[in-house]
Amino acid sequence: MSSTRQGPGDVSPGPRPAIATVEELQARLSEVDQLINSVCTPNPAALTEAARLDTERADGRIRGPLHGMPVLVKDNIDTADLPTTAGSLALADQPPPPYDAPLVRRLREAGCIVLGKTNLSEWANFRGSSSSSGWSGYGGLTRNPYALNRSPGGSSSGSGAAVAAGLAELAIGTETNGSIVCPAALNGIVGLKPTVGLIPQQGIIPLSHSQDTAGPMTKTVRQAAALLTVMTGGGTDYEAHCLDDDLTGVRIGVPRGPLWGYSLGLDRVTEEALALLSQAGATVVDGLSLPTPGSEEDQVAILFHEMKVDLAAYLATRRPGGPRTLADVIAFNKEHADEELRYFGQELFERSEQTDGLDSPVYVAARLSALRAGRDGIDGLLRDHQLDAFVTPSYSPAWSIDLINGDHVLGSSSTHAALAGYPLISVPSGLVEGLPVGITFHGTARSDATLIRLAHAFETARIKAHGPFPTPEFRQWV
Repeated sequence: MSSTRQGPGDVSPGPRPAIATVEELQARLSEVDQLINSVCTPNPAALTEAARLDTERADGRIRGPLHGMPVLVKDNIDTADLPTTAGSLALADQPPPPYDAPLVRRLREAGCIVLGKTNLSEWANFRGSSSSSGWSGYGGLTRNPYALNRSPGGSSSGSGAAVAAGLAELAIGTETNGSIVCPAALNGIVGLKPTVGLIPQQGIIPLSHSQDTAGPMTKTVRQAAALLTVMTGGGTDYEAHCLDDDLTGVRIGVPRGPLWGYSLGLDRVTEEALALLSQAGATVVDGLSLPTPGSEEDQVAILFHEMKVDLAAYLATRRPGGPRTLADVIAFNKEHADEELRYFGQELFERSEQTDGLDSPVYVAARLSALRAGRDGIDGLLRDHQLDAFVTPSYSPAWSIDLINGDHVLGSSSTHAALAGYPLISVPSGLVEGLPVGITFHGTARSDATLIRLAHAFETARIKAHGPFPTPEFRQWV
């Protein structure tokens, strides 16, 4: 981890004081976040926390490898000392949640310093169909540091942009379907969506209990693995799976079809990534296919039904005075339409409000269909070809920001895993006309450690071949 600095020769001066790291990051935040608007709520107590952790270290109490490491947390994850809004003005004036989310508590117990909360696509990008990733009523518009007129992806937009911009090396995002791996790919960082259930869902403003999970967004795979170890409670040392780049004996599949072909530049970079995996010793099994991930109608039916129920259960945990139901949020948005509904509507919310609970035959049938499409498709591909994992392009290069018409997403890698509740990890693979792109490793349930090993090996091989990933220049893309 980067909590130590190497001095001249082989002499190490030891861990860097946390307070110096926080001061440096706060100065960088003041310098560059006015360009990308990734952090919506800085933590005013970050320096105090850093000083306390430095004192603990001086007294010989070291909580672990993340002791004194700053981390940014997406603004739909509960923090008892900072607002949690999901980007909505409906929650902006409410008191902070009464408790930290369990994952935040684990981060603090491990010695992490919450540097602040990151902006997101409002309500995890599930309010209106013509939304723009990275925009919220509370946080405004987040921009991509590689191209300020291009999207940062979403919904974990601020977490992705902030890590890319050097505002922190560690951040937390959440994903239902693409909300970690998309901004990771578009911002040239690592994004890990763990197996659903591996990290507690409590204290996270929900969209879908069957698909939601928090996950790490970091500069390197090793950092993501270290964060995952802490976020899951420490039972598995995921960082121990970051070995070298020798993939001898590993079988990696390549499903083609609609997962390719929507971006020629992305395809070219991904073909180069496959060559690196092969050179590292992996057997690359090409020309495969995944079954279609079920009907779009079934996919959205799950989200509509779960959103209404899950959001009400979450809002019941907040202090009195704010919204208690989805209907309350819809009413608030209508009353504050000039601010909340300026660019796009809330027809997804309204359709969700019309659903009739999780006993609905429509929901039950859609859920079964999704599980078959997701799990049977992934597990069947892995089993039939004796694969350890498979790999696809992640997302198209960042599209132009268009607040009037919304996002222009050409293709993605995340739907099968979303329906199954299975893990994904996106790793930077290269640039297309100066815009970052990534590859995504996919696996079965609780194959997180395997995916980390493969992603770290690819990252190592890519750095050996091409050097460190280019840093953003904070310019307009032309």
